[in-house]
Amino acid sequence: MSNASITASKTALSTNASALTLVGRVLLSIIFILAGFAKLTAISGTAGWFASLGLPAPTATTVVIGLVELLGGLAILVGFQTRIAAIVLAVFTLTATGIAHLDFADQVQVMFLQKNLAIAGGLFVLAAFGAGALSVDGRRA
Repeated sequence: MSNASITASKTALSTNASALTLVGRVLLSIIFILAGFAKLTAISGTAGWFASLGLPAPTATTVVIGLVELLGGLAILVGFQTRIAAIVLAVFTLTATGIAHLDFADQVQVMFLQKNLAIAGGLFVLAAFGAGALSVDGRRA
């Protein structure tokens, strides 16, 4: 294989990796953007649920969590401070899982637990490898 074909292969691979990373960021961000928006537009209902879980200051907790999800999701979407946002959202996801999704007798909660573990795993991979070239972070590098 010639040096020219190796270079061409690496360029194609890099382009495909950037596109796949963008798709992954979009898919990961959707759940956080929608969840954050939903919490911030239904504060009293979410605060009531948080109170039933025993969380402190449920209204303030709702606003903080809604902002973390919305702003973190938007950061992942556009690829801004992606590594930090991914770690924050991964830790948030694991914490939320520990608080609300450990009822192993309820199959729906088990499914949420598995989904959240997969999401946290994807976020940790994103934190490790970054947002890719098609991102705000990639443009600044």
